Amino acid sequence: MGNMSRSSAPSQRQLRVGELIRRTLSEVLARGDVHDPELNRMSITVGEVRTSPDLRVATAFVLPLGGQGAEDALAALRRNRGELRRMVSKKLTLKFSPELRFAIDETFDRMDETRRLLAQDAVQRDLAGHGDDGD
Repeated sequence: MGNMSRSSAPSQRQLRVGELIRRTLSEVLARGDVHDPELNRMSITVGEVRTSPDLRVATAFVLPLGGQGAEDALAALRRNRGELRRMVSKKLTLKFSPELRFAIDETFDRMDETRRLLAQDAVQRDLAGHGDDGD
């Protein structure tokens, strides 16, 4: 009966829980609450958290400062998944705590890539010599 296309968009509840998890993870990482010196040395941005429709899985899209050491950051987060999950579940008022998954936030890369391509495009136009000089 329901319109199928709607089900693909996240519900308000998914968005709310995702944002709460994002904020909690950001705070925990910023404060260095996890007992892992290697993780605490990293500056990791949590760009977005997406939850599954049943809220049982939360995927955090993260990026280390400057985009360097992404694999190390993922490894450190995954190593501390249990502790991070406990800290998140304390903040959430859910019956169960979602399983945390971590992925690299590709949107930053895409933005840089787009900028690079635009710059390249402008350069190509200049080299071709028919840039608009008449202003």
